Formats: sequence, structure tokens, C-alpha cells
Amino acid sequence: MTYGYLATMRTKAGRRDEVVQILLGGVDGLRGAGCRLYVVGVSDTDPELIWVNEVWESKEHHDASLQLPGTRAAIARAMPMLTGEFTGQELTVAGGLL
Repeated sequence: MTYGYLATMRTKAGRRDEVVQILLGGVDGLRGAGCRLYVVGVSDTDPELIWVNEVWESKEHHDASLQLPGTRAAIARAMPMLTGEFTGQELTVAGGLL
């Protein structure tokens, strides 16, 4: 079953664009890891809020991607710029335009 994950993260003041660049820096390897959709967006009304929308072949593909060296390095670089305020929602993708 296709797996979806919607998340938000809050950055420290003035660090949003740096975190967005880190998130977008690893997109090349995601398709090979089973990612069908990876969208990073920023809030128009909150200068520290980032949205990440993902669709994966399966939850197992998503979980395995978190263990990739590039993913782990990106997380380590981004974490000091984040406040620790995260939201996350797992979902089963029923359909749409992918």
C-alpha cells in the first residue's frame, strides 16, 4: 500500500532557508529509495515553518530511507537549526495525481 507522510518543522529565527536547502539537497537519491513524491514548502504567514509532503512505495521504503548515509548526514546538519517543534501524520494514499 502506498504510504504518505505529512510533516511540519519549525526552525530557529532566520534559519528556514538554510534548512530548506538541506532538505532539497538530497532529492536525487530519494527516487531510487522508493520515493514517489517529495515536496518541501514554506509558510507564507510563518517565517519559521516548513512543510514536507512525501509519498513512498511503502512505509518500509520510507523507514529505510532514514538510514541512508546521505539522509543521516542531512538530519545531523539540520537539527541544530530546528527548535524541536515537529508535527507528523502518517497516511495511506488512496489516489491522486503522482
